Amino acid sequence: MILKSDKWILLIVFLLIVIGALAIFSSTSVIPPDVVKRYSERGIAPCQFNYLKRHLFAVLVGIIAMFAASIVKLDHLRKMAVPLLVLSFCCLLLVFTELGVRGGGATRWLQVFSFTFQPSEIAMLSMVTFLAWYMSIPSYKRDKFVSFAIPIGVMVAFQVIFLKQPAFGTAMGLGIVTMAMLFLSGIRLRYFFLLAITAIPIVAKLLLEPRKWARVASFLDPWEDPLGRGFQIIQSFIALGSGGLTGVGLGEGRQKLSFLPEVHTDFIFSLIGEEVGFIGAAFVVFLFFMLFIRGVAISKKTVEPFSYYLCFGISMMVALQAITNFAVATGMVPTTGQTLPFISYGGTSLVVSMTSIGLLLNISRNIGQENISSKFVSRNSGVTINESLGSQKIADNMRRTPQYPQWYKGYGYKMYNIDRRESSHSK
Repeated sequence: MILKSDKWILLIVFLLIVIGALAIFSSTSVIPPDVVKRYSERGIAPCQFNYLKRHLFAVLVGIIAMFAASIVKLDHLRKMAVPLLVLSFCCLLLVFTELGVRGGGATRWLQVFSFTFQPSEIAMLSMVTFLAWYMSIPSYKRDKFVSFAIPIGVMVAFQVIFLKQPAFGTAMGLGIVTMAMLFLSGIRLRYFFLLAITAIPIVAKLLLEPRKWARVASFLDPWEDPLGRGFQIIQSFIALGSGGLTGVGLGEGRQKLSFLPEVHTDFIFSLIGEEVGFIGAAFVVFLFFMLFIRGVAISKKTVEPFSYYLCFGISMMVALQAITNFAVATGMVPTTGQTLPFISYGGTSLVVSMTSIGLLLNISRNIGQENISSKFVSRNSGVTINESLGSQKIADNMRRTPQYPQWYKGYGYKMYNIDRRESSHSK
């Protein structure tokens, strides 16, 4: 069934996973002396293939998850949107119990038996699924403040937990994805302005906290403390600058030799830039750009609102994570701890990203086969239908009915203006 889906997305994801496996092996194949000493104290003999083996196992789990997501019925996923959101919220709360695992000054991981995973990654996908469900139900009214307040309230609840971990970058990412999906649905712009005015003092207070301000200060002037707060980003600059146009060669990078911290996770893009140069780094950026373009193209072909919003939300989520990682590695934004999807070492991120791609493949395969209930069609197009229709008949009705709302075609806020003009004309 996967082979009947969008083959370009399959090819792009396959290339990204291969690049990630090569980059992880290169970044972890040379074991620094401090790591050898740390493992020896615990009675463990370090192996240069440890990280690669774990990553390949995560790839295998991700392939299974992607296949499962590609065959699940979207109607079932729609019904599970709220339970999945509640489950991910509970997992986030469990992080602060004895099951939580602390690392790098943050408590973001949950350990169940011998497995450790990051609930915030699952929460992002659950939130996108919830928003797609919520904005596709008949009770969602774009001109009602309550329809704006409910998703914002859910978003804030998750952000509070993210900030408690702390995971400021994840909280910001969730906010951007939520705002983008609400804007696409045609919600009134004045609601966004009201939220912005309310959020400005809160964001300012958070940025002035000592821990976060230290990151901002190192971002503004990393050379003020080159051996302390600015060390990581300076080493990233050195890695990218050393690569030049074609790189120093695969496996020949030097910054991975205990110079650049977190080179196999947050700063793996810097390693790619060092070893394969600007050409290789630009190719990775191009792949993510094409993945986003394909996702948006699929969403514009759908005629069912849940599929439309879910497809766009997933595309936006993956693209935002990639852009954030690129921006951190190049010093355009402060460090956030955001991994690079499909490439960075991290099982939860990889499995969730591949699950998201599975949903995209699911939607692309079912284009032309979606069913829309007569209740929804009649409410939006004025066409009276006594039974559910296939997408081809719905598309015909869209062409025949000039008052059909144009948000199906992805016109965003323009859709609301059209609806408003129509309502005023009818009066």
